[in-house]
Amino acid sequence: MRFYDPTGQRFGIPTYPFRLAPDGYATRRQLRADGLRPGGQEVAAQILWRSRKTRGGVRVAYLYRRDLAKPVRPMTPGKTAALAAAMLARRTCPVCRHDVGYVVQRSVGACVPCQDTAALAA
Repeated sequence: MRFYDPTGQRFGIPTYPFRLAPDGYATRRQLRADGLRPGGQEVAAQILWRSRKTRGGVRVAYLYRRDLAKPVRPMTPGKTAALAAAMLARRTCPVCRHDVGYVVQRSVGACVPCQDTAALAA
C-alpha cells in the first residue's frame, strides 16, 4: 500500500489511503456535519490518494481527532443580521430592485422576468 504509514515515519504524520482511516479521526467537513470544529488542535493524520485533477497527481485530506474537537460557536445576533443582509443583496435584482426569492446569477445580472423583457425588446 503506497500511502499506508500509520507511524508517520515516511510522511511525517500518520498517513492512510483513501477510505482507510481509523475511527476517531475526521476531516473539517465531517466535524462540521457533526456540529464540531477542530478547536485549535494540530493536524493529527492525513489521507493521501492519487488523482488526475491535481498537478502532482496526489491529493490530501487532513484529519483531526474527534475527541479533541470543540462544539461550533453559536451565531451571534450581529452575524445573523449581517448574513441576512448579504443574502437579501444577492436575491435583489439590480434592474427592477425586487427581492425575487432566489439568488440572481451574476453572469446574467438580472432576474428571469427582466431577462425576458430585455430579450423581447432586442
